[in-house]
Amino acid sequence: MRPFTTKQATDELHASANRVTGADLEALLARQHRIEERVKNSGRLARFGTDIQLMFALLRDYWHGHYRTVPWKAIAAVAGALLYLLNPLDLIPDLIPGFGLLDDAGVVAVCLTLVEADLFRYAAWREQRGLDPTP
Repeated sequence: MRPFTTKQATDELHASANRVTGADLEALLARQHRIEERVKNSGRLARFGTDIQLMFALLRDYWHGHYRTVPWKAIAAVAGALLYLLNPLDLIPDLIPGFGLLDDAGVVAVCLTLVEADLFRYAAWREQRGLDPTP
């Protein structure tokens, strides 16, 4: 099996983010627990657990109108990465032992790189309001 590259992860993230609609945010928020459990029980994705919780908090506050100081492209990238995690038949099918989650981890890593500044600003906003900066 060929290694999964950063370019492939970036391409997959952009493809997923470009399909995101407002309705996807609501659907993702409804599946938050399922995604977080999947991440927690996965060796490759577990290291992103706290980041994914922050990503969900950002989506929730955006969806409810509490935090809008973030560009749609950052929201779409976060939602696109989380939607990618839900797809078991993505670029590398999740059913392939040892390799199936490599692409998922790559897509999340690329997303975090792209929206890092937005997530830092959001965490600071949460902290200013007395909320846990990393839910």
